[in-house]
Amino acid sequence: MKTLLMKFSGPLQAFGTDSHYENRQTNPFPSKSAVIGLIAAAMGYRRYEDSRLKELNDLSFGVRVDQPGNILRDYQIAVSHKPNGEKNRSYVTNRYYLQDAVFVVAVGSENEELINKIGNSLRHPYFQLYLGRKSLPINSDFLIDENDYDGNDVIQDLTNMSWQASPWYQRQCKNMNEKPVYICADSQLIDSDYEEIFKDNPESFTQGISDSPKNSYDRRTYRPRAVSYINNVDVKFTI
Repeated sequence: MKTLLMKFSGPLQAFGTDSHYENRQTNPFPSKSAVIGLIAAAMGYRRYEDSRLKELNDLSFGVRVDQPGNILRDYQIAVSHKPNGEKNRSYVTNRYYLQDAVFVVAVGSENEELINKIGNSLRHPYFQLYLGRKSLPINSDFLIDENDYDGNDVIQDLTNMSWQASPWYQRQCKNMNEKPVYICADSQLIDSDYEEIFKDNPESFTQGISDSPKNSYDRRTYRPRAVSYINNVDVKFTI
């Protein structure tokens, strides 16, 4: 297996797997569907190219939570209009974000050529990359240098990677004698009797009743994904 590691440390991030209508929630860590969407954007895939998602869905996936951050709620009042321009109604929308969070994300595959292609696309993305929502640009140093990890096992690389949390957070944890770092990964990668299920394997990112860009109906579909955890990861301080 060959792996590729990324660091997500943008000031705001959002990774919802169960959001509907006016309430847009976020998971406490990056979802596989969000990372697949990011990779697909980098590779220039269009939303309606469902068949090209299969090889990305087959990637092994894991994330290490280095700095959990805090939840931020953005309270908005929006106004919808009728086709003739008249006001239709006002409604409240709540959008939730992760602020000051840091994650290490790993993808892996037995297909080394695919991982090399993904890495090259992330260095030279076709579309703009963002951390869950279009208003949240990715940090410029998101690609971790391949010389900093072995690159042959998702869990091993996540476990051995040095702590990527902010210096102030590492000092805080050091003073409290804590390392609250954990890994969430595909259940088949972790020997555990405990699993959680998320709707997190994207079958389609298509929007619109047809493939016409004039339609806005959401046709995105996801399959269930089982995940397991490794708690209390003994990471190396970098301060």
